[in-house]
Amino acid sequence: MTKHRNDLVLEGNEVKARIHAEQIKHRGYVHTDWVRFTVHRRNAPLPSEELLFPRPEFTSSHYHVSDHARLSMCMDDGKPERRHEVRLANALREMSDSDQMAGAQAFEMAKDVASILGADFTVDLEVRKGKDFYRHRLDILRKGHPVGWVGFLSTSAGSKGDAQSQTLHVNLEGMACTFAQAGWRDTLADYIDQHRGLLTRIDLAVDFFDGIAGGMERFRDEYKSGLMDHLGQRPGHRLDGTWDCDDVAINKGRSFYLGNRASGKLTNIYEKGLQLYGPESSSQWTRFELRYGNQKRLLPTDMLRRPADFFAGASDWHAAILREHGAQALPESVPCEARLPIQTIEAEVERSARWFIRTAGASACLAFKYLDPQTMLSMLEDESRIPGRLRKFSMAEIKAAYLHVFKRISSKGRAEPAFA
Repeated sequence: MTKHRNDLVLEGNEVKARIHAEQIKHRGYVHTDWVRFTVHRRNAPLPSEELLFPRPEFTSSHYHVSDHARLSMCMDDGKPERRHEVRLANALREMSDSDQMAGAQAFEMAKDVASILGADFTVDLEVRKGKDFYRHRLDILRKGHPVGWVGFLSTSAGSKGDAQSQTLHVNLEGMACTFAQAGWRDTLADYIDQHRGLLTRIDLAVDFFDGIAGGMERFRDEYKSGLMDHLGQRPGHRLDGTWDCDDVAINKGRSFYLGNRASGKLTNIYEKGLQLYGPESSSQWTRFELRYGNQKRLLPTDMLRRPADFFAGASDWHAAILREHGAQALPESVPCEARLPIQTIEAEVERSARWFIRTAGASACLAFKYLDPQTMLSMLEDESRIPGRLRKFSMAEIKAAYLHVFKRISSKGRAEPAFA
């Protein structure tokens, strides 16, 4: 259904105010506008006992009462938050045992992510039809409206479907990212690392609220003159909208696309003001939206922690756009194809290192303090104890990657809190 103009204006003002506040308060010139990541179920949070084994008096199989009555009973129990788990537990009971566990883990992850986003976010009570080849999903809501979801179990059979069913997938849309609480990006990055997740998509946006010098027309000229070339090559491009029409009244917004989704790097320059406020608006708000996917790249979680560096690292042209905005960054690229094997081992090692620092650090300190050297060596020398994800690499490769990764993590101050 088409939104009324007043609704468009109110929504646009709210989004603009939120992003502008982020720029002023946190100097967040690059806004994270979309995030997707996948976690293997073996590394996902374990569900609560109450969710898997709800008390009989709160299940539909024990009492033939309405959902409303059962939820009221739950409220009388003194635990309002159990409304979610009671209703979901009843839905999960209709699944097989293995599917029930997947759904329960998805719910725990959805709760965790909603908590990271802030107090305005909750998890929907209903198990809904899945998306993107996931059979089911649990929606993450902001003030009752879906802004993300967690998918579980595959729609497909066979080895690929079985592999997908062993994962949980989190999709956070633009409204979730825009209205999340301060500090959510760092917390989410740590959460993904803690659960050894894989970032599969991230959108990085730069907003020029008052327009940009030269307007949209300038980008066709910059493309033709080679200013957008990268590593000696000219990326593909596409134009959408009413570029060659002078009638402002029918201009519903123009877009200039640079790159393509298949390569895992696509930039969309578009008239954001017209999108949010409608074609009658005279808004000059222009957005540069850089979408990274994991098709040919391994996306580091530092993209959440330092979005400006990775926006600037996309190309010299992207860095110039960021400077034009008045922002400073240390450009960091996300390599494609040729360096993928190196990036893969470093990513696996970094997951292992971050897990050790954040999860096992305190226990390791005790072991080193109280166990004698011989006992420690006997525990550590067995190569079969190497994490399964690292066994496909040689010891020399692992050693080199560990030295590099630990040095990088320590230099950024990421190691200290785990041992506090």
